[in-house]
Amino acid sequence: MIVRTWHGRTKLADADAYETFMKQRAAPDYGSVEGLKQLFFTRRDEGNVAHFLLITVWDSMEAVKKFAGDDPALAKYYPEDDDYLLEKEAHSLNHQVFFAA
Repeated sequence: MIVRTWHGRTKLADADAYETFMKQRAAPDYGSVEGLKQLFFTRRDEGNVAHFLLITVWDSMEAVKKFAGDDPALAKYYPEDDDYLLEKEAHSLNHQVFFAA
């Protein structure tokens, strides 16, 4: 099992719109990939910035590659992200789960 995380930041004024975009555009895209086990989109507001942490759980690295492409360390972006994100982090983090209860 693989846990994949991605972090992004928006202006606080754009955060609600980005949340809506993520639910309407990104969540269905993630959900269409065989091997996705669970999905968490989280938000933390800090001053004038909103931090988004996406946490996905996949059954294998092959499933991650179906979503992210041949290099699963690279973050996946949508064209609309340019309208919201303050910067685009190049990488997502993939962690092998060695214990779960």
